[in-house]
Amino acid sequence: MAITITFLQQLPLAATRVTRRQQSFYLAIAGDTPAATVQNMCGIVGYVGRAQATPILLDGLRRLEYRGYDSAGLAVVQRGRLETRKCAGRIAALAKLVRKEPVSGSLGVSHTRWATHGKVNDQNAHPHFDASGKLALVHNGVIENYQALKEELIRDGDTNFRSETDTEVLAHLIGKLYDDSCASTVDAPGKKARLFDAVRTALRQVIGTYGIALVHADVPDFMIGARRGSPLVLGVGKGENFLASDVSAIVAYTRDAVYLNDFDVVAAGTDKFEITSLAGDSTEHPVSKVEFTAEDVRKGDFPHYMLKEIFEQPNTVRDAMRGRLNHEECTARLGGLNMVAPQLRDVGRIVLTGCGTALHAGRVGEYLIERLANIPTEVDYASEFRHRNTPMTSETLVFAISQSGETADTLGALRESRRKGFRTLGICNNVASTIARESDGGVYMHAGPEIGVAATKSFTSQLVILTLLGLLFGRMRNLSAAEGSRVIEALEALPQQVEAVLDLNDQIKAIAKKYANANGFLFFGRQFNYPIALEGALKMKEITYLFAEGHPSAELKHGIIALIRSDLPSVFIAPDDSVFSKNLNNIEQVKARKGPIIALTSGNCAKHLKEIANEIVVLPEALDYVMPILTAVPLQLLAYHLAAQLGRDVDKPRNLAKSVTVE
Repeated sequence: MAITITFLQQLPLAATRVTRRQQSFYLAIAGDTPAATVQNMCGIVGYVGRAQATPILLDGLRRLEYRGYDSAGLAVVQRGRLETRKCAGRIAALAKLVRKEPVSGSLGVSHTRWATHGKVNDQNAHPHFDASGKLALVHNGVIENYQALKEELIRDGDTNFRSETDTEVLAHLIGKLYDDSCASTVDAPGKKARLFDAVRTALRQVIGTYGIALVHADVPDFMIGARRGSPLVLGVGKGENFLASDVSAIVAYTRDAVYLNDFDVVAAGTDKFEITSLAGDSTEHPVSKVEFTAEDVRKGDFPHYMLKEIFEQPNTVRDAMRGRLNHEECTARLGGLNMVAPQLRDVGRIVLTGCGTALHAGRVGEYLIERLANIPTEVDYASEFRHRNTPMTSETLVFAISQSGETADTLGALRESRRKGFRTLGICNNVASTIARESDGGVYMHAGPEIGVAATKSFTSQLVILTLLGLLFGRMRNLSAAEGSRVIEALEALPQQVEAVLDLNDQIKAIAKKYANANGFLFFGRQFNYPIALEGALKMKEITYLFAEGHPSAELKHGIIALIRSDLPSVFIAPDDSVFSKNLNNIEQVKARKGPIIALTSGNCAKHLKEIANEIVVLPEALDYVMPILTAVPLQLLAYHLAAQLGRDVDKPRNLAKSVTVE
C-alpha cells in the first residue's frame, strides 16, 4: 500500500538538550569513514527553484534507477505544508501514485531506498520526518549510533516514531534542535539560519555515514544537504539549484556542479547557495563543468545499458590511451601521477588495492608491472588493506582503483595509506570523486558514465591504464626500446581488435542460448588471463545469479575437478601463448569427465581444440600484455546474453548497487 502524507500543523514538542555524551560523538568524525553493516548506494534528488519540483524529482530518480533500490518517495513543500508520496517498489509505482494524487510546489526532495534498517515497506521508504511533520529528510548511508540517539530523544519525550529506520532518528534530532532554538516570532531569515545550525549540531552527534537532503515547511525557499562518506553534489542552475547523490540525475538540467567534501553542509536557495563546515566555517568550492551530457546516459537503440557499454569499448579503450603514448621514447606519458622521473625510478614496490572488478584489474596489473618493469607488485582487497598492518617501506607506491572514486573500502584504504605516509595514487573514472580529490595524483580513465551495475568498459579502461603504467615503469628500468615499441603497437591495435571481438556477438549469443539451462559455470585461465577467469565468473554471478567460480587452470586437479559434471560448463581462456599447451592438458582432463567446454582462443590454436571443446571462440592474436582486454569482452557478452535469456533485470541485478559507499 502506497503512503500519502499531508502534514498540516506542528505537534507539541518537548525541549531538546545536547548532552555531554552526545557531544562526545563528535570526536569520532576525525577518523576514517566508519564501518557499517550493509552496502548502500541509494539515490537522492532535491530541487529548489521556480519550476514544478515533482516532475524534476521523478525524472532524477529514474536516472538513478541503475543504482538499485526497493522503494521510492518524495516530499514537496506546498503552501506552508509538506505533501509526501512514497511506496515500496519501482519508481513507476511512485509516478502512478503521483498521477493519482498530484503534488505541486517548487521545493522538494526525493529518494530511492535500498533497505538497511527496517523492512522493505511503504512506511520505511524515504522521506522521513521529524516529530512535527514539518521537516522531511532523505538519507544515504548508515547512522551507527541511531539507537543511542533514539533512546535519548525518547527520554526527552519524543515517542512519535513512525518507522524502523535510522534515518527517521536523524530527522527527529534535527527537528527538535530546530524547534528548541526557534521561537514562533522569529522571521523567515532567522528560521533559515536556525535550521542550518540545527543540521550542523545534529550531524556533530552522528557516528556513521550520510549523504542527506532536507526541506522544512517553515522555510519554503531553500533546502539543506550534507555529506560524510556518501556522495552528494550541488547542481547550480539559473534561478534554480539541485542536490543529487550522482550528477547523472541532474545533468539534463545543469552541467555546472559543486562536489561536496566530507563534513560539508550546503544551504541552497533559488538564486544562491552557501557551504560551511560542521563547525560553521565558510568553505570555498569551485563550480565544475560536467564532462558528459544527458544524451551520454541514455541507452540509445540498445535494450540495456550493459550491452551499450560493452559495445562502447573500442572507443573507451582508445580514450584511455589517447595522448598517453610517446612513440619517440617508446614509453607512456602519465603526467597526472604528479611524480618526476627520479621519484618514479625510486619506487621499489607497488601495491594495487580495490574491490570487485577493480581488484581483478589490479590482479592483471600485478602480472603486467612485474613482467614489464620487474617491480615487486601485490594486490590487496581494499577491505583487508585498511584493517591489517601491511608491512611497507618508504619506496612503496600505492594505487587505489575505483570506477566511481567513491567506493568506501577503497577510499578507506587510500586514507590509511596516506595516513601512514605512503604516496597514494588513484585510478578512477570520476575526476571530481573523493578518491580523485584526496589522492596524491593518479590517472583518469575517460570511460564516460557507466550506468550498468556490472562493470564492463571501466574494467577494460583500467587494464589499458595498468598496461601504460607497466610500460612507463619498464622503460625507466630494464625494458628495451624495441619491446616498448611492441607494447605501443599492441595498444594501438586494440580498438580495432575489440571491434572484431564484438563482431562475434551473434556466436556468443547462440552459445548463451545453448547453455541457458546450465546449473553454473567454471572459469579457468593462466598467467595474465587468470584474473579474467575471476572477472568472468563475477560477471556471471552478478547478472545471471548462477553459481560461478574462477580458478587458475593448474588448480583443476587440486580439488576443483570434483565439481566437473555434464551440466556444469567450463570456460577456458586459452589464447595462443606460452602456456597454451598447459591449458590444453587441463581442457582434456575436463573433457574426459564429460564436462562441456567453452574455449576462448586465438591464432592457430583453434585447430588443437577442434576435437575437444564443445564451443570455440577465436579472438584476434595479440601480445600477452593486452590479451586480457580481448578475452574479457566475450565473457561480458556471455554473461549478458545468458542473463537476458533467463529474463534477469540486467542493469539492476538483485541485491546489488553500482557503487558500494558504505562497508
